[in-house]
Amino acid sequence: MPRVVSLVPSLTEAVAVTLPGALVGATDWCDHPRDLDVVRIGGTKNPVIDAIVRLAPDLVVANEEENRAVDVAALREAGVEVLVTEVRGVPAAFTELERVLRACGARSRPGWLDEAESAWTGLPDPDRRSRAVVPIWRRPWMVLGRDTFAGDVLARLGVDNLYGGHAERYPKVRVEELRAAAPDVVVLPDEPYRFTADDGPEAFPGLPCALLSGRHLTWYGPSLVEAPRVLGEALRAALR
Repeated sequence: MPRVVSLVPSLTEAVAVTLPGALVGATDWCDHPRDLDVVRIGGTKNPVIDAIVRLAPDLVVANEEENRAVDVAALREAGVEVLVTEVRGVPAAFTELERVLRACGARSRPGWLDEAESAWTGLPDPDRRSRAVVPIWRRPWMVLGRDTFAGDVLARLGVDNLYGGHAERYPKVRVEELRAAAPDVVVLPDEPYRFTADDGPEAFPGLPCALLSGRHLTWYGPSLVEAPRVLGEALRAALR
């Protein structure tokens, strides 16, 4: 079995669940599975290249958005093979996950991946559509813009991102402008910024706020199986 280092939390979970024992290293942010016991090699944006090289991996899995090109280049210059994924929509998640798992030694498509694809392709048409702003950071405020995986996830659940046509993928927008956009709902995930009931909704008085699991909104891995249900329930509760 290949020795694998993952620089992406969702890919870490996918590899660990599908190929127990394949992972030898993962980032400090890789917190699923909960019992994952591998060498930690730093963050997604600041991995310790020497520590990865010392693990002598056969493959490092990365993502074009979550990881820096300079780190990928440094690993390749050190002779390490790096597979870089690009996932900006739900369909791409399934094809890229299959590609990663096969590169990591999977001989067949895992059952959870079939279950996840079925859950998403079998979604009924939403009863109604709602308009949202989706902050992902504050101080400064940043929101989902164009061409994002999370934006596609929400769209499939009947929630249209008001900044989905913005020139930038993660634009900085003043909170006054977000309020003035008059969204039907403000979507507040708990990552990358950890919005909570006490930190976020108070900035949008009078507007419904949906506190969502960031893992289900932004991760592409085993969490995709239950994501339609988990996210759908939270969104419906906010929009009642």
